[in-house]
Amino acid sequence: MKKRKISTYIITLLIVSSLFGLPTTTYAQKNDKDKVENLPPQPFFQGARIGVDVFGILGKAFGNEYTSAEANIECNLLNRYFPVLEIGYGSTDTVNDETDIHYKTSAPYFRIGAGYNIFSKKPYLPGKLLVGARLGFSSFTYDVEAPAMSDPVWGETTIPASFEGVKSNASWLELVAEVRTNVYKNVHLGFSVRYKSLFSTKKSENSEPWYIPGYGKNKSSGFGITYNISYNLPF
Repeated sequence: MKKRKISTYIITLLIVSSLFGLPTTTYAQKNDKDKVENLPPQPFFQGARIGVDVFGILGKAFGNEYTSAEANIECNLLNRYFPVLEIGYGSTDTVNDETDIHYKTSAPYFRIGAGYNIFSKKPYLPGKLLVGARLGFSSFTYDVEAPAMSDPVWGETTIPASFEGVKSNASWLELVAEVRTNVYKNVHLGFSVRYKSLFSTKKSENSEPWYIPGYGKNKSSGFGITYNISYNLPF
């Protein structure tokens, strides 16, 4: 199972640069600030947004051993609170170059949570800075196959190490920081960094999952990123 390519981090830096480099000429305009001060009270519900995560779909191109297809739907409350539901499908079919262990799984997952817009009192800005959290869950089965091992007592006897359809599930927490900006009418781009912490994972008698759909590699904590293209629904 290959290490992530350095290109992943280079692309990440380029994405961040592109987001912050988009037109921001209105940021400090006094006229816009004056308009905001005179705005009438804002409605509680300010729309909904649907989006897809491009980074997960192109995961293997960035050096990952797994891919995911993910969509999300989010509500805008007071331009301050953003409850969100994320639903996806993660998969991997890979062989560890060092151990020759073959691992395969594919399954749906979901996350639910919310974000808080730090720039909620500055609606004249062309973007948002969101911080929040997600709770994630996935129920899945996996196949694992390893080279046969020799019996330590009887030497010539080999012990198979192949298990199919092993049932497992996992739950986790994600802390999220996201930059989002409007690029054209109702179209937005968003880049997020996520700190992930595993709550629980079900192990079997003979094995444990190497990859968890929606979470990534099975370890107690780690970081992930998403790059979302989203559209504000016209209502």
